[in-house]
Amino acid sequence: MKLNAGVDAMVIEDDQEGILMTEEEYLRMEAESEVKHEYFDGRAYAMAGAGYNHNCITANVLGEFRNHLKGTPCATFSSDMKVRIGKDYTYPDVLVSCDKMAGSDYFCTSPVIIVEVLSKTTRKRDTTAKLIRYLNIPSIEEYVLVEQDVVSIEVLRRNNDWRPEYFYLGDSVTFDPIQLTLRVEEIYDRVDNGDMNEFRQRKHSLPEQ
Repeated sequence: MKLNAGVDAMVIEDDQEGILMTEEEYLRMEAESEVKHEYFDGRAYAMAGAGYNHNCITANVLGEFRNHLKGTPCATFSSDMKVRIGKDYTYPDVLVSCDKMAGSDYFCTSPVIIVEVLSKTTRKRDTTAKLIRYLNIPSIEEYVLVEQDVVSIEVLRRNNDWRPEYFYLGDSVTFDPIQLTLRVEEIYDRVDNGDMNEFRQRKHSLPEQ
């Protein structure tokens, strides 16, 4: 199996096991590949396409962050921007960095907030391999995990010793590093799941004040 003409011959493993390659091979492949890959422990893993709910949540968070950060030293990026963690590379759904990119236009080394939207295909990696790596980034202050099939947000904060905090409909989440507070329903705007559909139905059935 050949990934593309620009990549040297290499051992191809099952997708679950990733593609065995060097860091240099990964970076060369990624510059040419139409499919994005994350890179852990010498193996590249193809990223699955995101569905409607995933894209809604990502767009909501990215849009709120971007509007709030206008005119500040901080900037927010979507999943086209890699994070480099030693020799590993990930594509967070949303990240915030308050430093200019160091050494590359294609990856960030000093995020302060990382947001991942969970799915069946990404949950295990987001809550194990990525979590361990993200929490060891010196600059990181918050790691946020957002469910898409139900309304539930988990926030791990450095200033809370990485103990998880959970937020649901009716709650507000404060992103401390950028001093922004969002209602949970704002993060889930336009999302189509049971919790949000019931929430909208209840809201519409309330009598007007």
